[in-house]
Amino acid sequence: MFGDMEEVQKQMREQLATIQVEAEAGDGAVIVHANGNREITNISINKSALDWEDSEQVEDLVMVAVNRAIAKAAEQEALASQEMIKNMLPPGMGGLGNLFG
Repeated sequence: MFGDMEEVQKQMREQLATIQVEAEAGDGAVIVHANGNREITNISINKSALDWEDSEQVEDLVMVAVNRAIAKAAEQEALASQEMIKNMLPPGMGGLGNLFG
C-alpha cells in the first residue's frame, strides 16, 4: 500500500530540501535561511545593526533567528508530510490524512 518506504523517505527529503524559510531577529540584524529538512542554509548579519562589543547580544540574536528558522522549517515539514500521506492514500480516503496532524 505504501510502497518502498526508503524511496518515499528519500523523495520526502528531496522535496523538503526545496522548501526555503527565512527568520530574523533584532529587526533584521540577523537573518537565517533554512530548508524543510531543518538545515540552516545561510546566515546574514547586518554588521551596522549590532553592537559588536556586546557579544552576548550578538549570540542571543543569532540563537533567536536560528530557532525561529528551525520552527518555520518544522511547520513546513509537517505540512509537506501531511500532503504526502494524503497523496499516498487510495482515492476517497484523503480525509484520513488529518489523523496524522
